[in-house]
Amino acid sequence: MENTYRLFDGFQKQSRYTIERHLDRLADNYAVYSEHLTGISPFLQNNDIYVYVHNACIVVVCKDNDDAVDELADEQCFNGEAPLYFNKDSHRISPVWQLSESIRLMKIKLREANINTFAILGVLLSGSNFINADDMQMKWEEQDIMVFDNLKGLKKWRIGVNTDADLTYGTDFMAAIESIVTRPATNAMEEPDDTETDDLLQEMIDNFISDLNDDEAKSDKDLGSKSEDVDDDDIGADDLDDDKEDTGSESPDSGFGSYFTEPSLADSQNNFKAKVTILKPLPNPRAELEKLVGCQDIKNRIDELLALNRYNAMVRAAFPGAKTHEVSLHSIFLGRPGTGKTTVCKIFGSLLHEAGALSKGHVVVANRSTFVGARWGDEETNVRHALELAKGGVLMIDEAYLLVSKHEQDPGRLVIQLLMEVLADEKQRDIAVVLCGYKEPMMRLLETNQGLESRFPNRFEFNDFTIDELIEITTRRLNEFQYSFTEPAWHKFKGVLESAYKERDPQSWGNARFVANQLERIYIQHALRCVNEAPADSNQLLLLTPADIRPIEVPRPRPRIGF
Repeated sequence: MENTYRLFDGFQKQSRYTIERHLDRLADNYAVYSEHLTGISPFLQNNDIYVYVHNACIVVVCKDNDDAVDELADEQCFNGEAPLYFNKDSHRISPVWQLSESIRLMKIKLREANINTFAILGVLLSGSNFINADDMQMKWEEQDIMVFDNLKGLKKWRIGVNTDADLTYGTDFMAAIESIVTRPATNAMEEPDDTETDDLLQEMIDNFISDLNDDEAKSDKDLGSKSEDVDDDDIGADDLDDDKEDTGSESPDSGFGSYFTEPSLADSQNNFKAKVTILKPLPNPRAELEKLVGCQDIKNRIDELLALNRYNAMVRAAFPGAKTHEVSLHSIFLGRPGTGKTTVCKIFGSLLHEAGALSKGHVVVANRSTFVGARWGDEETNVRHALELAKGGVLMIDEAYLLVSKHEQDPGRLVIQLLMEVLADEKQRDIAVVLCGYKEPMMRLLETNQGLESRFPNRFEFNDFTIDELIEITTRRLNEFQYSFTEPAWHKFKGVLESAYKERDPQSWGNARFVANQLERIYIQHALRCVNEAPADSNQLLLLTPADIRPIEVPRPRPRIGF
């Protein structure tokens, strides 16, 4: 059940500041089928619709009003009439109701096609500001709709898709709803040039800062002294293949509505709420470290750090009061996605715990949105509470370079400053802070603050896997499920993997994550073949053949947006 609902879980963790990037990532995820529609009859005939399908889950994303207007939302039907939204000049039919009704029709079409295994979530993207959004949340949740309002520049958003015909769960769904949808003349996307990309980035940052000021002004004017929790986080928004334990989320087994419950990891004394990911300590981290493919230099560096910690403990035991070497645990992990940064960080915390350097050894995974709140002053509180939550373990800040932008008033800059002040405190020994991200922007981050580099003396560089290492990773993953290739299938798989590796774009290559995505596609194709053919020999249920292997698509080059 956990893997089945990852598509829903990924959307649930987004905010208005992160949803666009999440959609970009889904377009590059080879396990997720996606398609652009220009309408769904009869309720959303003039809306851009984006459909995402993964396993038994469907997310229908609808682009609503591009205009930045204040609207009062109402989902109550009177005398059989559709509910209305009101602004100062006019009114319109509820877009949430129209999306909900469109999804209802989709479910009818699925039943008519004898497909009963899909669960559907609706997502509304709107440029409007729904002034009573907080009051409407429960009603929207009842309709299985997530709403992201007040989206700046929504009209300019370029949302990509992955119409891979090999993802049959997606094509089967689209075939079932064929009679009620309309498609654009082409699904090809025009990629923005570098200049336009930079302009969009700066506009996004400016809008973000403007939103913070607007929220603060509204809070002062409308709420008085009333405080509210802010929960706009983006942990776990990467690929669906990340194996993370989100202890702040309810299990999918608890019901469909659980995906709208605000996940919280609350410090009972400080009432801290954040959608962070907690990775528990490993029972045998040394064995997990040795199992890692490649990473020999990283293994050696970790051993050196552990040895120095153990040496200090030996000296203190033999010569009480003797001066020992100062050992900083704060580190920088440099590398592209899929190179094992999160996995190594989990092992790192557990090994430090075993060596006596950390009291707990857990890992708290955070990112920019964990710290940057909706009002000025939230950053100091969020940094303090996040550090308290990670005390005794590791605070891992993913894509740490996003904490600093070109905007001089970017609140992310305050987060860096606050971290520096805390790390300078000699009492803060029972914690390791790890900054993660791409090498080039991370190095530029270090240049923005002279003290950063000295506070993070341990640098670990995660290189892209070689083709031989990717093949070894493939073999290990197959063994986990007791699968095996026929000889022709193995040659075919190696051939397509080597071809993809040769043609890869270094900036978007997924490394081990790419292998995981492709194997998942093979498993699904194999399962469909076995169900349709019903092999007489049970051994064939775990035997992968050339028919199960479809050509592997290489990630297309995309303009890089970021610091």
